[in-house]
Amino acid sequence: MNPVLRIGIPKGSLQEATFALFKKAGYEFRMSSGRSYHPTVNDPEIEPLLIRPQEIPRYIEQSILDCGLTGKDWIEDNGSQVKEVAELTYSKATRNPIRIVLAAQNGSSIKSAADLQGKRIATEYVRLTERYLQKHNVQAAIEFSWGACEVKVPELADAIVVNTETGSSLRAHNLAIIDTLLTSTTRLVVNHDAWENEWKRAKIENLAMLLRGALNAEELVGLKMNVSRAHLEAVNAILPALKNPTISPLAQPDWVALEIIVAEDTVRDLLPKLKRAGAEGIVEYPLNKVVY
Repeated sequence: MNPVLRIGIPKGSLQEATFALFKKAGYEFRMSSGRSYHPTVNDPEIEPLLIRPQEIPRYIEQSILDCGLTGKDWIEDNGSQVKEVAELTYSKATRNPIRIVLAAQNGSSIKSAADLQGKRIATEYVRLTERYLQKHNVQAAIEFSWGACEVKVPELADAIVVNTETGSSLRAHNLAIIDTLLTSTTRLVVNHDAWENEWKRAKIENLAMLLRGALNAEELVGLKMNVSRAHLEAVNAILPALKNPTISPLAQPDWVALEIIVAEDTVRDLLPKLKRAGAEGIVEYPLNKVVY
């Protein structure tokens, strides 16, 4: 029997962003139906399972899954003993980390952790919240909530502990952030047995390299241009680069082709400068993976 890597893929809000990242890395997932928990992938050595990210660290720790992608928040909440192989900074809307925050209604008496004494807190992060209250020597009732915590304040709870990426949902429900418990990003994690398996470890390391390469490429683009040798020094002086640009001779001895990778957000200002410095035939192109 050929070896297989069982990997947990986060189901829910992070699902589509995860599928898109894997596709850039060279792994294309397909769903047989909207309710399927077993997507197919164009690698027979990978067996993916769609599962809630809250549960992924626990199933990896128990060796039911070899590895998976989940948030640092859920690793901490579960207290799971897993090995982190890679930090993958992406989320459902942006590349920003998410924050696990304590929030209460604007204008309420809750201004700090101390004000939670005797209050009721709704959250999915029960264990994180317990440790937070212990740290601040506060006694409060913690109620597990199946999401949608924002609507529970103030009628059903005095405060909530939730994750937020942009804060827009909290603002829409007239809630203010009181404190940040944790800043979280997505992690590729593996159980210790799988990490000791030579084949699985190599497979996971390859996967991590390609996923990181796909993320690196999202903020970079390639530039090609032709430059006369007379203008080469001036053009080269303008270029910010990962390394020195690649310079290749052209059929005309007085001209060279120059190729470089730059941050995408610099291109808008960079192209006019390059043109004025003597670059011609400038082409910008997207990148799929950049491996350092």
